[in-house]
Amino acid sequence: METSLRTAWLVVVLLWPVALLNYLDRQMLATMKTSVTTDIPSIASDTDWGTLLASFKWVYAVFSPVGGYIADRVSRRGIILGSLFIWSAVTWATGQCRTYDEMLLTRGLMGLSEACYIPAALALIADFHSGATRSRAVGVHQMAIYAGIMVGGFSGYVADAPSLGWRWAFSMAGLAGMLYTLPLLWLLPTPPRAAAEASSGRGTSLRAVSGELMTNVNFVLLVACFTLPALAGWVVKDWMPATLKEQLQISQGAAGVTATLAPNIAALFGAAVGGWLADRWMQRTIRGRTFVSALGIGLLIPALLAVSFAHSIPVAAAILAVFGFGWGLFDCNNMPILAQIVRPQLRATGYGIMNFISISCGGGADYGFGMLRDLRVPLPMIFGVFASVALLSVLAMLRIRPQPELIRWETQPREEVEPEFSPPASGAPSTSRETT
Repeated sequence: METSLRTAWLVVVLLWPVALLNYLDRQMLATMKTSVTTDIPSIASDTDWGTLLASFKWVYAVFSPVGGYIADRVSRRGIILGSLFIWSAVTWATGQCRTYDEMLLTRGLMGLSEACYIPAALALIADFHSGATRSRAVGVHQMAIYAGIMVGGFSGYVADAPSLGWRWAFSMAGLAGMLYTLPLLWLLPTPPRAAAEASSGRGTSLRAVSGELMTNVNFVLLVACFTLPALAGWVVKDWMPATLKEQLQISQGAAGVTATLAPNIAALFGAAVGGWLADRWMQRTIRGRTFVSALGIGLLIPALLAVSFAHSIPVAAAILAVFGFGWGLFDCNNMPILAQIVRPQLRATGYGIMNFISISCGGGADYGFGMLRDLRVPLPMIFGVFASVALLSVLAMLRIRPQPELIRWETQPREEVEPEFSPPASGAPSTSRETT
């Protein structure tokens, strides 16, 4: 068991740089708006810029269920390796773009190639980690995402440097990802045989899998909880650097660092605290993870209401830190909650569907934010709408009921083969006691 636990944490350690690059490569563009639009004049308006940001999300969203489905049926490890290499090559190619249409193409290709990673990676972590460490393991992995966003925040300074520039940043990030594929190919372990068999989706069509998931009430509620806060999350990630630059009258570099460093340092702590707290709370009630997630979403609301009134860097950083800490509590528990309400055979596909719906809506939020800014709609009104949507998500999260038969599997040793069971398709709350 000790060897098995070491291998389980080795998976998280090896995937940490991959998750960092996954978000670094997509985040850099948001912090380089001034440099990119100056260098490529055919990006002519905020609506064009919003379309660039949204195009990644729409393609990413469409292919997330497909990537998750393939990971459930074929090889989560293989999907991770292929995804990393291809999106890194596309990142390098982004640095060579000369027109708006070329940028639009590379953003779409990046969305396609990155779509496969997160569902496969989180499902692989769930294969190796039992319920006793699952939230913490996912939380550590998600910390790499926040680190990637923070590193991406400094890319505004790289773009401003005459000897470097935005093209150099994309080229170097792409090369780093392609090179890391080589050691990962040799070191990333395959899932334990029992876990691999338990999570195999062989013989089940995507249509049948999607039908089972979308008739599960608990899964539908989780999709809503995953989507509604993400509308604000994507806008904060993609538009906050440019918003703070205009609102506080500061440089592109300072705005990028403030907009990414404060919320993501806080999110690092939030993920660590959220994973530990959820695993502990699970010892008292099977709803422990949903309670921690609801608490995290609740912290987003005051931050969204206050951010448009910030008139200094310290105040903006403090408000965004509250947002980030709440996001960390929420983000580290999505896959662990999913594992409590759907069969293991559906984990990657389920997360892919969640990504599809959430990021499709997130792309619309990016586009809509740009359009509203062009129309001069006041920022407090825009962020007030996002805060109201987050409140709805808190209420939905509190209605999710984990299934006791899935909780029992979490407490079994990893070497045991998972029993075949079919949780109620309707996802109706169980009448069993909620204490473990």
